[in-house]
Amino acid sequence: MPLADRAPAPGIRSSRRPSIDSIGRNVGRIAKLEAEQIEARSVTERIAGLVTRAAGTASFAMIHLVWFAGWIVVNGGLIRRIKPFDPFPFSLLTMIVSLEAIFLSIWILISQNHMSRQADRREHLDLQVNLLAEQESTATLCLVARIAEHVGIDPSPYLDEALTRETDIGRLASAVDEALPEPPAKSAGLPPPTQA
Repeated sequence: MPLADRAPAPGIRSSRRPSIDSIGRNVGRIAKLEAEQIEARSVTERIAGLVTRAAGTASFAMIHLVWFAGWIVVNGGLIRRIKPFDPFPFSLLTMIVSLEAIFLSIWILISQNHMSRQADRREHLDLQVNLLAEQESTATLCLVARIAEHVGIDPSPYLDEALTRETDIGRLASAVDEALPEPPAKSAGLPPPTQA
C-alpha cells in the first residue's frame, strides 16, 4: 500500500493539508486577539480613533472647503446685506483653523501611538512564533538524523550539521547588524546621536 494512501496512526493528524477546522480555529484566535486589543483601548485612544477616522474622509475635506469658502464670501464683503464680522485677513478664521490643526494633530498622534504599540505587539508575537518554529525545526532535524543513524543511513551528506544546533539569536542579530548598511546620518558624516 502506498504511503500516501495509508491512514494516519491514531492520535496523529495527516499533515498533507491543513483542515478547515484548524484554519477556522487560527482565524478565530487572531480575531479574538484583535478584539481584546480593541476593547483594551483607553477612552482617549477610542476618541482619537473616532477623530482620525472622521478626519480622514472626503466628507471632512468637503465640509472644510464649504466652510472656508462661505467664511471668505461673507467676510470678504461679497454679500452686501451681511456685515463682515471677521474682515480680511480673517484673524478669527486663522485662530480657529490653527486651534483645530493643533488638536487634530494631537488626536492623530495619540492614534498613531496606539497603532505603533499594536504593531510592536504583533512583531513580538511573530518573533516568538518564529523562534518556536525554529526550535521545533531543529528538534525535528535532530530526530530525523537519529532515526537515519538508527536505520544505518549516514545523514551527513543530506543534512548540514549547523542546522541541528540551536540558533544563537544574539550572534545572528550581531551578524545582521554588521551586514546592514550604515544609517544615512552616520554615513553622511553627521555626529552620532547623544545618549541620555
